[in-house]
Amino acid sequence: MIKMLEEGIAAAHLTLPETACAQLVEYLETLAKWNRIYNLTAIQDPIEMVQKHVLDSLILSPYLGPGSIIDVGTGAGLPGIPLALSRPNQSFVLLDSNQKKITFVEHMILSLKLKNVVAVCSRVEQYQPEDQFDWVISRAFASLADFARLCRHLCKPDGHLSAMKGLVSQTELQGVKPPCRIEKIEEVRVPGLEAARSFVFMAVDSAGGVSC
Repeated sequence: MIKMLEEGIAAAHLTLPETACAQLVEYLETLAKWNRIYNLTAIQDPIEMVQKHVLDSLILSPYLGPGSIIDVGTGAGLPGIPLALSRPNQSFVLLDSNQKKITFVEHMILSLKLKNVVAVCSRVEQYQPEDQFDWVISRAFASLADFARLCRHLCKPDGHLSAMKGLVSQTELQGVKPPCRIEKIEEVRVPGLEAARSFVFMAVDSAGGVSC
């Protein structure tokens, strides 16, 4: 797994802290063990998880700027845990409404000694943090319209809503309505995967009058 991770990280031109690869392997090995009992992810093979979970998460790192990050619908900690390992100087909140998945995330926070990560079990529309976030991210979270509608209250006025998607249709893009608007779409490639990936950036207009 370490060899595959290192090759994938190099192919994606990513730079990670020295200890990150070993921590990511520990994360995947633990995820595979818990998965046999708790069904945290449909992917069973840890080797397959390297590409379809970890590299698929890390590929987002270069597109994120500084500031606080919340991963909405994190599930078993994806993309939040890989990103937190790659960006140790930024704070992360990992949010999910499934208690068994958040229990796993909390276990990994302790096991990996992640000082920059907090796990929260809540439905996104009910979560009202003291401070909003610079980056609200998601991976495989419903439609763009639902993501924007449910998560915009978490975003700072100058922040970004950023969703990892496959192919994005014009119909889905047009479903995003004011006060949210599409800023840009980045086509990204995950080493070893043929499936299309897009990173869609949205902003929330405080005036509420700008259409995408």
